Amino acid sequence: DDELQTDGNRSGHFQNGELALAATSEDVIRVIAAQLAEIGDQFDKEIQGRVVNDLVQHFLSEHLSREELTQRMSRAVSELARCIPSDMEQERVQLVLAMVLTKKIVNTVPSLLQRVFNTTLNYMNQQLHTYIVEMVSA
Repeated sequence: DDELQTDGNRSGHFQNGELALAATSEDVIRVIAAQLAEIGDQFDKEIQGRVVNDLVQHFLSEHLSREELTQRMSRAVSELARCIPSDMEQERVQLVLAMVLTKKIVNTVPSLLQRVFNTTLNYMNQQLHTYIVEMVSA
């Protein structure tokens, strides 16, 4: 039931003594987030407007299902991952690209925030869940 604030902090209260554990987890998550943001800034320059505009058009289409949108996001991320030279793990590249694409789409058409966020979350749960869990627990 915690609510994510725009600065990455959680609102609400911790229950059952979770405060100490949560503080440690939050520190780890902040470090990972900072690293991903830095990588995202580098990738941001490489993503062409055409890719973003194509995805915007798909998200604006009312007849596409959630699964179809997730597949489109997955294809765009895969194509970009092949075009961007990187010595990083493929999963990390895909994670950062998905987040950068989400940001660019929402910056282009802010009214798509909920639809794009839900699609990106669905994509990450389907394609990158194990990687994310391993990254946070490492």
